Amino acid sequence: MQTHIAQRIAEEKGLDLVEVNPKSSPPVCKIIDYGRFKYEESRRKRASKKKQSVVQVKEVKLRPKTDSHDVEVKVRSILRFLADGNKAKLVIQFRGREVVHPETGRAVLLKVLTELGEYAVVEQMPQMEGRRMNMLVAPKPGMHIPVPRKGESLESALEREEEEMAAEAAAGGAADDDDFVEDDDMGEDEELGEDEDEDEDEDEDAGATKDAGSEASAPPPS
Repeated sequence: MQTHIAQRIAEEKGLDLVEVNPKSSPPVCKIIDYGRFKYEESRRKRASKKKQSVVQVKEVKLRPKTDSHDVEVKVRSILRFLADGNKAKLVIQFRGREVVHPETGRAVLLKVLTELGEYAVVEQMPQMEGRRMNMLVAPKPGMHIPVPRKGESLESALEREEEEMAAEAAAGGAADDDDFVEDDDMGEDEELGEDEDEDEDEDEDAGATKDAGSEASAPPPS
């Protein structure tokens, strides 16, 4: 139909005339609520973003002469990245004549990989790219990765987290025991209430017996 007729129909219905396929001949249009259409489209986009798991690649730079203390600091950072579900790109930057001894950089990368232990898998082995040697590691699927604190080894971090989990479990069990004790106290109150009811019944029976005795001792009417 002609454009002005479609526009009049859309206005009569309180809707909008929206062109959905301008490349066809003739162009295709729809009569819809454009504001609601944009709102539902934005909701679909937000929902699809939530379902997507974004994995980032964090770059960690080292030097061929990086000492042991600095390596420990780098390892803690790498473990933190892996624990968040990200990957880590380890980069050895060579300067000057250091580039003629790539084995020194490879040794540093292998040392870092040894420190990471079973918590990391290598997706890209060390390889040279100009004056840089790169290695890509990713978290091992289905494994909890402990994050050491400053001055803490990987084994100590694992033991600390296990102790914290055990303490939380114990605290939860203690809370359950307290609830159970409260239930027992309520049971005792109910039993006391039953005893009070029995005492009241006994008092009523005694009162009824007394009334019966009074009636029996009364003189007959003249």
